[in-house]
Amino acid sequence: MLPVIAKELGMPASNKEGWLSGLSRRLLSGMKAQDGRTPERGGAGKSGGVPEEIVLGVCFPVNGMPKDAEAVRGKLPDAALFYYGFSEDTVHEERYDEALEQRMREIIADFKPDVLHCFGAEYGHTLAAVRAFDKPERTLIGIQGVCAACAEHYLDGVPEKICRRYTFRDFVKRDNLLLQREKMRERGVREAQALSLTGHVTGRTQFDRSVTHRAAPQAVYHPMNETMRENFYEGNWSYETCEKHRIFVSQGNYPVKGLHYVLCALALLKKQYPDIRLYVAGDCIVRRGSTGLTDRLKISSYGAYLRSLIREGGLEDQVFFLGQTDAAGMKEQYLKAHVFLSASTIENSPNSVGEAMLLGVPVVSSNVGGVPDLMTDEKEGLLYHADSVNALAMAVTRIFEDRELAEKLSKAARQRAGKTHDGEENCRTLLEIYRNMTGCSG
Repeated sequence: MLPVIAKELGMPASNKEGWLSGLSRRLLSGMKAQDGRTPERGGAGKSGGVPEEIVLGVCFPVNGMPKDAEAVRGKLPDAALFYYGFSEDTVHEERYDEALEQRMREIIADFKPDVLHCFGAEYGHTLAAVRAFDKPERTLIGIQGVCAACAEHYLDGVPEKICRRYTFRDFVKRDNLLLQREKMRERGVREAQALSLTGHVTGRTQFDRSVTHRAAPQAVYHPMNETMRENFYEGNWSYETCEKHRIFVSQGNYPVKGLHYVLCALALLKKQYPDIRLYVAGDCIVRRGSTGLTDRLKISSYGAYLRSLIREGGLEDQVFFLGQTDAAGMKEQYLKAHVFLSASTIENSPNSVGEAMLLGVPVVSSNVGGVPDLMTDEKEGLLYHADSVNALAMAVTRIFEDRELAEKLSKAARQRAGKTHDGEENCRTLLEIYRNMTGCSG
């Protein structure tokens, strides 16, 4: 659910997928007809001609109220945005519910879209929507991550005994690390099924282009970069004001994000920099500070493994989990950091790297997937081999020790990201894709 819709409904807004807000806001800014009317839904374009305006219909799973999800529908005041809720088991995203197809048919019949645009090929609702719409030539899927590749690298660097064990939480949820990887594989299968039914895809890296071609050779590939949340286009990292030896990581809940590698590197770096600090956005999966039995029983196997790395490395005073953090809070963390670190075992094009680069934060990243399409090693950031803790620590050390390097990377990153994530240009690109798909111009 987009935050602007959540606000209208008086419901909690998610901090995830914030780039969708940036893109939709760009589209909405140009949606009103020339006479100032707010367009009506259904038949937004003229048959066989040029559409007078663009109307968005946004549908999304509604968490916490599955029985009433279908009642979540309406239109934003003074904006050409209609919204539809649907019920989906978001806890078990790997499962496919055929009932979703009927709900998607209802939404499609009501809104009458000219183009179906799905974000995230791996979700059950994407496959359901593609099947319900049944117009490949008017269907566009935006590639986000690549689940098949994520499954392949999901447990990189995690000891086998950790992968196989169950904590109480894992046993109850039937969700240990091996099962998590299997679920990721199942999402990859769903992703391939959806891609096989579409006529168009958008992507932004050589990595996702090659993967898409294998899964959907029939689809037209449209290069299109992503637009970040608006507040990341303002502000500038400064060596003078950042907190020295402070590292920021945007997520660490899952092994694929590589936090276990980061903690091992931190233990090495602490010997040279006793004041080093690591701040991790997201939930405290290590359950530090939890004294009650219930809280201790909730820890996952990966969380327990991270906790053991913190203890063994003597890092109790160096690692801080920030909890759920909104865009403003994330921006504050980026600007405070001496280094932004992306240690994922696989990525397509992590938006956290894009956000850091827009602000000019010196970036150290694993050299995986599509990351080299976002930044050039030694020019806009430092890349290292994902499985090398020593290389990770060395890259961080270089920025800690060399102000000139840090400021050079900062300046170049801002310039590169400003072009990559140019919201106006990305919006124009998307509109042109829509026009080409519908045979319209202008």
